[in-house]
Amino acid sequence: MKSMTGFGRGEISRDGRTVSVEMKSVNNRYLDLSVRLPHSLSALEEAVKTAVSSRISRGHVDIFVRYENTRSDARSVKVDAALLEAYRSAFSEVARRTGWNGEIDPSVVIGLPDVLRTEEAPEDEDALKALLLEAVGSALDRLTEMRAREGERLASDISGKLDELSGCVEAAKARSPEVVSAHAEALRARIRELLAEIPIDEARMANEIAIYTDKAAVDEEMTRLASHIAQMREYLTLDAPVGRQMDFLTQELNREVNTLCSKANDAEMTRIGLAGKNTVEKIREQVQNIE
Repeated sequence: MKSMTGFGRGEISRDGRTVSVEMKSVNNRYLDLSVRLPHSLSALEEAVKTAVSSRISRGHVDIFVRYENTRSDARSVKVDAALLEAYRSAFSEVARRTGWNGEIDPSVVIGLPDVLRTEEAPEDEDALKALLLEAVGSALDRLTEMRAREGERLASDISGKLDELSGCVEAAKARSPEVVSAHAEALRARIRELLAEIPIDEARMANEIAIYTDKAAVDEEMTRLASHIAQMREYLTLDAPVGRQMDFLTQELNREVNTLCSKANDAEMTRIGLAGKNTVEKIREQVQNIE
């Protein structure tokens, strides 16, 4: 099990080229990738997204890529011949009008705007793509390692919370017969009080009391809670994205605990139900971080 939170960095240098990649991931309902590439690598955005999505299924991931080319042939200096000729004509015009016949220092010519321009040499796209994807893979390794470590911590914490919830279930099971019995006795006393001078059909009264007291029983809720808890524990052991499934189960746990609280016509049962509800809420907060 993995968390959706993590950070990873990878850097690969080869043949005068260096690509460094940083990834930062946080919680998100779906997979959302944000890739920032230098202009020279912009055509490779889809390749980066494909590589990341093959290993991550949920979370918002920011991907920052830097590229440096220190090869001797990475850049070249070109002379704008047409502009240089225009400057030469302008100097000739100045000389003609002023009578100046001095020579022009080449350093002055070089310093004129736009006479010289620097051009980037064409890149070896295959070599660059291989270098980028290798750096992406290295960053992904670090990112997934951190997400796995955080996932282990989350699994341990959720397991402890499930133990607490199981304790609430067992306490509710133990208390339930007393609640049902007390509810039945209270109903019986109330019926006798209201019908003090009227003959009572004991069998019918017992049947009616059984129907009403069944509403106070929480056996079904306890059974479903125990089943959901067991399934949650199973998810904690799986080496697969389980965040969505656990989020759904947490909603079911919350539903059953709410039913328990609504049925509880007893102070102790209410206390148990509220404790369970608090524990489920803590589980829900942690589940939001799971991939």
